[in-house]
Amino acid sequence: MAEKGLRQTSMSTLKLMGRGKVRDIYEVSDCLLIVASDRISAFDVIMNEPIPGKGEILTTLSAFWFERMKDIVPNHLLSTDVDAYPAECRPYAEQLAGRSMLVRKAKPLPVECVVRGYLSGSGWKDYRNTGAVSGVRLPSGLAESSKLPEPVFTPSTKAEQGHHDLPITRAEVANLIGIDLTDRIIEASLLIYRRAQEIADRGGIIIADTKLEFGIASGKLILIDELLTPDSSRFWPKDTYEPGRAQNSFDKQFLRDYLESLDWNKEPPPPALPTEIIVKTKERYAEALERIIR
Repeated sequence: MAEKGLRQTSMSTLKLMGRGKVRDIYEVSDCLLIVASDRISAFDVIMNEPIPGKGEILTTLSAFWFERMKDIVPNHLLSTDVDAYPAECRPYAEQLAGRSMLVRKAKPLPVECVVRGYLSGSGWKDYRNTGAVSGVRLPSGLAESSKLPEPVFTPSTKAEQGHHDLPITRAEVANLIGIDLTDRIIEASLLIYRRAQEIADRGGIIIADTKLEFGIASGKLILIDELLTPDSSRFWPKDTYEPGRAQNSFDKQFLRDYLESLDWNKEPPPPALPTEIIVKTKERYAEALERIIR
């Protein structure tokens, strides 16, 4: 029998705050409960079929990275232990186990903080058209997947579900949140990326780029949402890396590549995913987890 995944949580006695592409968010006491489902999206469209076990992988990786980055910037994670959650969560312990985080509330900053160490995806497309990414001028003559001389901060808008994030410049970020806060999130983002790359390198993984989110809690800047997962990052195997082409990956690029091969306009409804694509996508996520936390 094929393994089933959790596409959507159902916890009727808890206050549902919203459902994102992957996470269902509930309010419990004065905290938030973030539950990572097994949903997967591509091109901002949520697929009908879940990837079994994906939520547990995302939660385990985020908790791992939050612990290792807390000296750079605090984060919102309070616990992943269901037994330590407020009492109203107990009836749903089986649903929550391994895939949930109890976090402090924060006001999210209206910016996606993207750090790129390599030229890929929308950054590669932007570079080909303009020679820059999010207004950051890059050296001429770079190829797809080229390693950049230094990691760069290339922010984007935070679009509503179903819409696409759009690149913005550092000056536009400063207009949104102020110069001081802009400087702080850039510094923190680059420090986190560099440390993560060192850790991932030990497992033979290149982190080509990653997306971070910050918020304000009790007047202080903290990391929120997820951190350095295959959903928010491009993970490439180091041993097959070769600039000048698209890379093999341990993230959902495999799914994107499959969808690109179809006659689909990247608008809902999504095409059905074959079992083989579901299984191979899960294998890539699982390998990323094993390589990083071993």
